[in-house]
Amino acid sequence: MSEQLKEKPQKADKKVKLPTDGSRAKEKAGRIKDPASTHVDEHVTHEDPTATMIPNTYQLGPYKPFPITVISFILKEEITNHLRDVQYDAHHSREMTLTLCEVIRSRVKELMIPRYKTVILVHIGQLNGQGMQISSRCLWDPNFDTFVSHSFKNKTLFCSATVYGIYYE
Repeated sequence: MSEQLKEKPQKADKKVKLPTDGSRAKEKAGRIKDPASTHVDEHVTHEDPTATMIPNTYQLGPYKPFPITVISFILKEEITNHLRDVQYDAHHSREMTLTLCEVIRSRVKELMIPRYKTVILVHIGQLNGQGMQISSRCLWDPNFDTFVSHSFKNKTLFCSATVYGIYYE
């Protein structure tokens, strides 16, 4: 019986033949096998040596709720200051939305709200008496996740800004 085992080729001894024309070879199961993915280096580790282990806090909710009133004040103040006397221009509006997003993001970051991720959306458009609906969809925990929104109008443009606060466990 030991002779039979010696005669069988070992799986480690089996070599994979790769086509020389650069095309992919098919496996026995009918899947396509990438020649670059056949080699496995056993000495490579995927751990980051500079990463530190942070112990679990087992915290399932925030210590303080998302500061809706403060962020609402920030939205009103920044939008009013930036857009009070501005005339609508399509190219200028694109730059203004980016500027407003960055200014609002920096002001919200200064609050240092722990364990909340923020998403800021700003829409600017020409005011011609038209109607507009803005909607968004996401996975939401109604106990902890929230949003703050503010709308602004002057003679030639409208602006709608929303800050989403998503609790991150």
